[in-house]
Formats: sequence, C-alpha cells, structure tokens
Amino acid sequence: MSVSAGLVKSLREKTGVGIMECKSALMETDGNLDKAVELLRKKGAATAEKKAGRQAKEGLVEAYIHPGSRLGVLVEVNCETDFVAKTDDFRNFVKDIAMQIAATNARVVSREEFPEEEVEKEREIYTTQAKNEGKPDNIIDRYVQGKLDKYFKETVLLEQGFIKDPNKIVKDLLTEVITRTGENINVRRFARFQLGS
Repeated sequence: MSVSAGLVKSLREKTGVGIMECKSALMETDGNLDKAVELLRKKGAATAEKKAGRQAKEGLVEAYIHPGSRLGVLVEVNCETDFVAKTDDFRNFVKDIAMQIAATNARVVSREEFPEEEVEKEREIYTTQAKNEGKPDNIIDRYVQGKLDKYFKETVLLEQGFIKDPNKIVKDLLTEVITRTGENINVRRFARFQLGS
C-alpha cells in the first residue's frame, strides 16, 4: 500500500516522530491515522525502555518562578548529550516539567522514591478507613490499593495528569520526548519553594 505525503505529514505533526517511521507505521496500519499514532506510542514506550539503562549526565537545570514571586521551582532533567540539551524540544520539555511541579505540588519523581514506612502508614490509614466504613474483608485489599494509586497520582510527578493535556500522564510526555530525541532522558530531582510554607 502506498501512503500519501500529506498523511505522513499529518502523522509527523501529531507525534513528532521521523518521516520514515511515520510512513512505516501508516503502511502497517493500512493508512489509519489513529491506529498509526497508537502504534508509534507503543513503539516509543518500548524504545524508551531500551534506552533507560544508558547514562544521562548532560541536561539542564530550570528555574520557574510563578507570577507574583510567591512560588518557585528548580528542576534537574538529564539527557545523554549536550547536543540534545540545547534543542528546543528538550528545553520546552524541561520548562513544562517545572510548570507541572509548580502547579501540582508533586512530592517525588517516581513511586520508588517514597520511603517504605510512609507507604505502609498510608496503607494502614486506608485499611482502617475501609473497616470503619464496613467494607467486606474480601475487597479491603482492592480498596486500599485503589486509594494508594490515587494518592500516588496526586503526589508522584511521573504519574500525574499533564497540566497542558490531562489525557496524558507526565510519564507519557517523557516517553514521547525520548522517542523524538533518541536519548535516555530522566527527571533527576526537583525542589519546590512556596512562600510561608
């Protein structure tokens, strides 16, 4: 099947992926744009996982001060080369991450950064709540896990809904940037400062 240049261009604009990959995805999905986007996202996630083990020691430290100067964020995002660190794509991603942290009050980058004792404390609280609400014993574990997942979605940066597109989580955004740049990228650390807190 041949794919029109216009369709390839549309897919490229939607995903930011290279022309040849877009053409290949469209051929594989018989010209279906939505299926091609989905296919590229799946391939992007697989590609991101392969790159995750590579060293990322370059990058940027971004400062974001919210209008009114009562809230500020410092964030370090790493990539593999200074070439990628200088691209608009990477810089825009880092700015988006800084604004995300300011807007949502994330506490940690990933779930694994939470101290185990804090997770256990939350688990105990939710278990007690479930028992107090009279939940049957056979659903308490599911109830507690659901509450924990909700807690993580609010406090873990990579699991939060992206402020500019709530249909994506921050981890999806990170995967897209990894796919476009071809490098391992990670949000290393951040600090959020709010006046009076």
